[in-house]
Amino acid sequence: MTTIPERSPQQYDVGGLMLPRPFKIRRLGHLGLNMERLDEAITFYCDALGFRVTDQLDVLSQVPEEARPFVKDILTDPRLTFTTHNSDHHALVLAHKTFGTLWGNDRKVKDITFSQLTFQVGSLQEVVEAEAYLKERGVEIGHYGRDMPGSNWEIYAYDPDDNMIELYYGIEQIGWQRKSKPYGMHYRGLMDVMPSLPQMSEAAEVREALAKGIDIDSGHHPSEEHLDETYVVGGVLLPRPFKVTGVGPVSLFTERMDEMIAFYTGMLGFEVVEEVELHGRRIVYFRTGTEHHTFALADKALRGILGLSEHTSCLSIGLQVGSYTQLRDTAKYLMDRGYTLVHGLPQEIYVGIDYAVHLKDPDGHLVCLYYYMEQIGWDGKPRPRSERRDMVLPWPETLEPVSDTYGGTAYLGPLG
Repeated sequence: MTTIPERSPQQYDVGGLMLPRPFKIRRLGHLGLNMERLDEAITFYCDALGFRVTDQLDVLSQVPEEARPFVKDILTDPRLTFTTHNSDHHALVLAHKTFGTLWGNDRKVKDITFSQLTFQVGSLQEVVEAEAYLKERGVEIGHYGRDMPGSNWEIYAYDPDDNMIELYYGIEQIGWQRKSKPYGMHYRGLMDVMPSLPQMSEAAEVREALAKGIDIDSGHHPSEEHLDETYVVGGVLLPRPFKVTGVGPVSLFTERMDEMIAFYTGMLGFEVVEEVELHGRRIVYFRTGTEHHTFALADKALRGILGLSEHTSCLSIGLQVGSYTQLRDTAKYLMDRGYTLVHGLPQEIYVGIDYAVHLKDPDGHLVCLYYYMEQIGWDGKPRPRSERRDMVLPWPETLEPVSDTYGGTAYLGPLG
């Protein structure tokens, strides 16, 4: 007879599995950046890299009239621009740098330019229970509820460096019509109200909106008429010779390495995959799924050594493209349009990735474009360093596959 051990009081039922937390992070969902050069940033991420605008919100329209003079004094530009590369309502949110001041992103230090780092959990119940779990353990909570636009149920909390971390369940999906939910459906949003359970389904929300007479086809539709589809990408005509198929990983500089490791592993449940040393300083890689890493932490002393922007604690933002051929074509495409690539960066800052293209966005955030991410198997161990691919210059036209080539999550939906 099998003896069932007594359950630890630190175990929680998450979908029928007993876990040490009442939630399980599944993936990096999206990020937000506060930009000094907002218009240039929108052009860079949308026209150059292929994101599309799904919604644009005027923050002033969302605050009570009596608070608008205060908000106007802080904000240089009140726009929140939501963009995506897939069917998620947003993968990258762009706002003016003064939005960080309004929202409190830079309340302690001025080099936090992320407005949020957002991780997806598996259910609305996990979001609700995460709020109580984190609060009981002394984690400072920002706000919670349901954000509009995007329709994602969420809780925001601060990490030890004061980065805003969002845990969310579900996000509005935008289909073949490329239309977001209309503003009239935003009545289902909640600000600083933890939802009672259960909540109605998305299908029920649509039925309710129709019953209210809301035109569900009146949402934002991106203007893409200026884009010429002249490049053949995997048999499809696209405006660029590549397609961004994934956002992440994100790498951050920190001066509180041990505190940050404890927070992300102990509080949020990430696993340390690998640690490397560069110029005598630590870089630590974390995962939550099968990819080598979801994000990384690097000693902030490396920022100056690497010659990266002193204005941001962001080391790099990863963007995955669909193939090695696309990555080669990406480099040429960007250089032909006057963008300067960053060469000579050490492999230690992008372990688990082999060939990569680096460049800086208009505010100096380092963007890492790549095609391959090492996959972690059932035993949780990364590939030995001696068995990783050696990169050579000039880049070869084709590569021999490795055991986990094209082994990650497939891109869902058509390329364009």
